[in-house]
Amino acid sequence: MSSFVPEKGLMAAMGPVLFGVAFLAPLIAQSLEAASLPVPFDLEPIDVGLGVGLILGVIAALRGRWI
Repeated sequence: MSSFVPEKGLMAAMGPVLFGVAFLAPLIAQSLEAASLPVPFDLEPIDVGLGVGLILGVIAALRGRWI
């Protein structure tokens, strides 16, 4: 199990979180809009994308892998 200890540098440790926020969040938001899916709690699609992307990125960083 990996942790946020930057043995290879801070960017390598935070890479999955950055990927989740910078790539997955807009992808999730655009997918929600394209599919005309309702967004919970009257949020914007990007807010939902940022939340899901951040959660997935943190999980991937802690586990050390995406799958």
